[in-house]
Amino acid sequence: MTAATATDIASGYAFTGPALDLGAVVVDGTAYPEAQVRVPLGVLNRHGLVAGATGTGKTKTLQLIAEQLSAQGVPVFLADIKGDVSGISAPGTANDRVKGRAAEVGQTWEPLGCPTEFYALGGQGVGIPVRATVTSFGPLLLAKVLDLNETQEASLGLVFHYADRKGWELDDLKDLAGVISFLTSPEGKEELKGIGGLSAATAGVILRSLTLLENEGAGAFFGLPELDTAELLRTAPDGRGIVSVLELPAVQDRPRLFSTFLMWLLADLYQELPEVGDLDRPKLVFFFDEAHLLFKGASKAFLEAITQTVRLIRSKGVGIFFVTQTPKDVPGDVLAQLGNRVQHALRAFTPEDAKALKATVSTFPKSAYDLTEVLTQLGTGEAVVTVLSEQGAPTPVAATRLRAPQSLMGPVEETALRAAVDASPVNAKYREAVDRESAYEKLAARSEPAPAQAPAPVEPDAPAEVPEHKGDDGGGLLGSLLNSPALRSFARSAGTQLGREISRSIFGTSKRRR
Repeated sequence: MTAATATDIASGYAFTGPALDLGAVVVDGTAYPEAQVRVPLGVLNRHGLVAGATGTGKTKTLQLIAEQLSAQGVPVFLADIKGDVSGISAPGTANDRVKGRAAEVGQTWEPLGCPTEFYALGGQGVGIPVRATVTSFGPLLLAKVLDLNETQEASLGLVFHYADRKGWELDDLKDLAGVISFLTSPEGKEELKGIGGLSAATAGVILRSLTLLENEGAGAFFGLPELDTAELLRTAPDGRGIVSVLELPAVQDRPRLFSTFLMWLLADLYQELPEVGDLDRPKLVFFFDEAHLLFKGASKAFLEAITQTVRLIRSKGVGIFFVTQTPKDVPGDVLAQLGNRVQHALRAFTPEDAKALKATVSTFPKSAYDLTEVLTQLGTGEAVVTVLSEQGAPTPVAATRLRAPQSLMGPVEETALRAAVDASPVNAKYREAVDRESAYEKLAARSEPAPAQAPAPVEPDAPAEVPEHKGDDGGGLLGSLLNSPALRSFARSAGTQLGREISRSIFGTSKRRR
């Protein structure tokens, strides 16, 4: 391989439209700054994968891509699991290593921070609290958090179905626990006769799991005010995309919880955003770090829902980058939809490592490189890249020395982080938790003495009451039907085959009630 090889490879990355600059082609250990590797802005909704062993530079690659997206006016979401991504908000520091890397890859390096919002799950951290109601979270995602089997998952779906039919809001964990306890009481069992039953044993398992989750401090993640995911789509006054960083160090010992919360954000975006088709740039790029945690131990229904969401959300203008160690961490049906690949070094110290290396090589197009050798010899900040061209075809495989991020490569001081959160225009909206009257309070009211005037009798087989439509004058009967708890519950019900398929395709999450 020669310098001409580098030029030939780079010709596959000579795009005419706006693109992100990744770095320079490497051949036989030498970087050729005139041979640039880029990714078109318009194909980032075709999703991507950033993979590689620990310490090979994946986080810096996310930072490099995210800051360029922001500069192009594209909002970005980043999960900060180790606490080292907050530096994207501050200008980087020039040193010999940065200057050397910039010279090697033909980069004009200038320090530059990005407009950034910091969030924290349930307020466990400095960031703006991120909460979701239990109703919005839905039974499929909650079953994943609680580590329920498929039978228990179906029973949980029945509980959600019943609560929706009654118009009982499940805001937090105590609401859900209250409804489950009620449904195992004599009165509750009688009400369930028409739609199925909830065994005491299954209810006990779910209640114990809820108690454990509450004791771990996860109760703070569920409740009001719920994050409006439209906050993630904002741009700064200067037109740059806002980078939303979700702090996760405080909950990194609960990977099942935070990975499922990330999936809730995606599911909510999918439900709320309109269809837009292929745009010249995405509306949001979402980086899903430690992606293997999402798929580990997932039920068939959960995996189907992930696959469906990834397949369809691109038409909403959202691109997803999964970040993990090897492609084999991602199910094949999902991996097949990831058109842009940045593969950092892999290690082959064990037979299992060698097997993973072979599997990774098999996922790349044919190339002039011996990828089995190259992937084990890449240095930190180097990767094998292939992306989609502007026409949607895979680009030539390019060993690439990546550019240096222009923002700070490391965490910002906590004082600076707190100042950014305090100055945020959305902080006041989400800072304080709200405990309104919901299912728990409504059930408690049922146990109080009845009023002097008894309510009018209701026929046993009467349908669930349809609440009065409070929309605009054009709502009428259609608006009332669309807002009926019975109709909403159908979308997540596990009571019929069609209901199950609908709930699986949208994770059983409820549409936001505005």
